[in-house]
Amino acid sequence: MGISLRKAVALSVAAASGVVHAQDFSGQTLETVLITAKRDDRVSKGATGLDLDIADTPQSISVVTSEQMDRFGADNINDALRLATGINVEQWETNRTNYMARGFEIKNTQIDGVGLPNDWGIVTGAMDTFGYEKLEVIRGANGLLTGVGNSAGTINYVRKRPTNDARGSIDVSAGSWDRRRVEADYSTPFTADGKWAGRVVVASEEQDSYVRGLSNDRTFVYGVIDGQLGERSTLTLGASYQDANTDGNMWGALVLAYADGSQAEFGRSASTALDWTFWDTKNTAAFAEYTFKLAEAWDFKLTYNYRKYEDDSKLFFAWTQTGIDRDTGLGLMGNPGSWPTQDEAHLLEASLNGRFELFGREHEAMVGVSYGTSEHTQEFRPTDPDDPSWGALPAFPYPGNAFDEPTWGPVETDSFADQWLKRAFGATRLSVTDKLKGIVGFNYAEYHRDGSLSGAVAFDQTESEISPYAGLTYQVLDQLMLYGSYSDIYQPQDQYDIDGQYLVASKGLNYEIGVKAELLEKRVLATVALFKAEQEDLATFAGMSDGGQYYYEGVDVNSKGIELEVVGRLSQHVDLVFGYTSLQLEGSQGEDIYEWVPRRTANLSLTAQLPSFTAVSFGINGRWQSDISKLDEYTNVIIRQDSYATLNAFARWDVTDKLHVRANVRNITDEKYITSLYQVGYYAAPRNYELGVGYKF
Repeated sequence: MGISLRKAVALSVAAASGVVHAQDFSGQTLETVLITAKRDDRVSKGATGLDLDIADTPQSISVVTSEQMDRFGADNINDALRLATGINVEQWETNRTNYMARGFEIKNTQIDGVGLPNDWGIVTGAMDTFGYEKLEVIRGANGLLTGVGNSAGTINYVRKRPTNDARGSIDVSAGSWDRRRVEADYSTPFTADGKWAGRVVVASEEQDSYVRGLSNDRTFVYGVIDGQLGERSTLTLGASYQDANTDGNMWGALVLAYADGSQAEFGRSASTALDWTFWDTKNTAAFAEYTFKLAEAWDFKLTYNYRKYEDDSKLFFAWTQTGIDRDTGLGLMGNPGSWPTQDEAHLLEASLNGRFELFGREHEAMVGVSYGTSEHTQEFRPTDPDDPSWGALPAFPYPGNAFDEPTWGPVETDSFADQWLKRAFGATRLSVTDKLKGIVGFNYAEYHRDGSLSGAVAFDQTESEISPYAGLTYQVLDQLMLYGSYSDIYQPQDQYDIDGQYLVASKGLNYEIGVKAELLEKRVLATVALFKAEQEDLATFAGMSDGGQYYYEGVDVNSKGIELEVVGRLSQHVDLVFGYTSLQLEGSQGEDIYEWVPRRTANLSLTAQLPSFTAVSFGINGRWQSDISKLDEYTNVIIRQDSYATLNAFARWDVTDKLHVRANVRNITDEKYITSLYQVGYYAAPRNYELGVGYKF
């Protein structure tokens, strides 16, 4: 079919910027990069373990490029993933978010193609996007590549790498609520022959908020060096650090139930936080990547990844069992909490990737092993239960100084856990005929954890599973391909029940069939997919314990639906990204479940240039979702959010080939809606603005 992953990225870039001409990707394919005196290309590995074109992969893949993120001002992962088809960004607290696809939480991530499971699925804080070249989203089970799998999908974060020539950029922007952001990016070769090069990326921002008392600041630094150790080997070393601080953040968000059984309504600035609350996070990462070309058709790669997450917080949770009195605003109770957390992980992976001849045809294969360890520690600061902050709260909405900060006791250990994951995996793509290709693979995972929960419940568990994967592609026409895939699901879970016991691993099946087509002289890629997933014992939020800890229960979930995505260049000056998802979610008895997940979503990005003045580009990005609802577990009030659409826009003027100015407007229609009903929610941002200036050198 010929549309490569790189070409799909080019299509996405074109659809974001309107600056790539149609002839730029005519006949483009993913060429083999041979090591020569100077690196032909410095790129990160994509989301597929085999060297497959995006159209030859029997799953749905979307790409969000750095150009798209820059144009629409998506400087954090939450905003970037809102540009992707089929992804729901469930920002249920000011500091915590879950990503959803096909009705399930995305708990698998990759960095440069290396699998790093995120067992909880929760992302704390806003992760900066400036260090990434693109985000790749594979929808559907992908345990073959990430170690464990679920039915949602996988996000692959592709880091920026050094360039072969010296170049740099500086961008400054300012916007609503006293927002200020500075970005700097510089890359240069270290040697005259270009064999070694480095890149450094820095971003810093500060911002107040429309939410009462909320403010954020974030600093991100990333550096990478890569080069050749010989004619056949390369080495890449990199590290990143992010320091993010939030004051006046909510914990548990808003209570949206009145005591009379109706849904409460507040202003968008409403907050349950107090002036002394904060949540500070630090994310440190480092990696090393060594590649060696064993032969013309075979490559060996050894990677090491290190991650460390630290946070400290003093939080305040407002809750009720009766609902808020509509007339007086009374009925809320307080619960202060402080849970410093640290997670540290190491992952070593070795893989062999190449091509071989069999029965007169060329085939591809990939095998590998990995070993990962992680340590989790959670502490807490006790408080006096007789402190006023534990009692009845003033009428809501109350001010941030409603209660003074309680007196905290010394830090104590609450829980700790050690985990390791051993994997062996392999896959081969067989050329059965010129038109028919088959992919078969397996993933063997052995998982162990031991530790103690809440200082009392001890655990020591080991389990293992083999998960097969199979896929077929059939080239009906040069520009039309049919595909199908099957995967087992195996997902150990870090959530625990009301008794403090870990839930059993979730298992299931994932199926997908679809068609991928190149249209308009191969300027547009269209994908239509039908999917079905069955997952047992899936961790589902069930409530909060008396000690302030969330607990979960295992639920059987069945998901099925259809997805459509069209991306590419409609004409010389107009580009498109369009996506639509429709799904059904049912429990074991066929009943509707997870009503807080929208059953239908659509996204649209249109960008264009002025034909007579191509230095000016502009675009709109819209997202629509159907209505959702959630039963409040404490008050038995059903909270509803009607269907809604949001619309964002940008305009950019390239004053010279080095200088540009950019303007963004978000939520143009000033739509008022609740961010999420996943667990709790609050009101999303009203219409806001941003202006930026950038210079390249």
